[in-house]
Amino acid sequence: MRSGSLSAVTNNIDTVLFDWGGTLATWHDIDLYAVWRSVAELIDEARADELAAKLVAAEDAAWLRSRDEHVSTTLEDVCLAADVVMTPAALAEYERQWHPHTELDPDAIGMLKELRHRGYRIGVLSNTIWSRQRHEEIFARDAVLELIDGAVYTSEVPWTKPHPETFLAAMRAAGAGDPKSCVFVGDRLFDDVWGAQNVGMKAVHIPHSNIPSHQVGHTEGAPDATIQRLSELPGVLDSWR
Repeated sequence: MRSGSLSAVTNNIDTVLFDWGGTLATWHDIDLYAVWRSVAELIDEARADELAAKLVAAEDAAWLRSRDEHVSTTLEDVCLAADVVMTPAALAEYERQWHPHTELDPDAIGMLKELRHRGYRIGVLSNTIWSRQRHEEIFARDAVLELIDGAVYTSEVPWTKPHPETFLAAMRAAGAGDPKSCVFVGDRLFDDVWGAQNVGMKAVHIPHSNIPSHQVGHTEGAPDATIQRLSELPGVLDSWR
């Protein structure tokens, strides 16, 4: 539950929305085939190479649809497209493989606490195939779940960033009613910066991620600010007063 008061906010921005992977969580390069190969061994060891290749192809296709059509996908959709039935043991292995790559940015907790102290609403909007439960488990593990007023995970809505409806849904989830009162912080110039600005939000870019070439969109937004560390964000907000 949100605490504090918006009285600390003296500019017209009262809500800060964040991307997750590459923003609140540090960016990691992933060997997707190795992840799925480890999972496939527990589904059918004799066909592990074949199943891993099908799962990689299905996930890549999902991210291409996200880039070009802004259509969402779930982990279950990926498995269905690959004609793979995920067992409980395989799902546990999948989560184990991803666990090291969900590391919270070292500045995130301090920065989120500072925003809360100043009275800002805090929200999350993530392009993801994972469930809300999985993300909330990660946020709880990292002691930030209670600092988030609302979140939208694209696995549970029809669209992905940069579709306008994703940003508006995240805005509403965090308790805000006007895009002009929001700033979005993310690592991608297409999904995050261009998408947020299209609905009237300000956008802050944190350029630390090695975006896969097949996920780079057709347009790059020009951010309202660029930061190298999350700890710089409160100062940027101060500069807009």
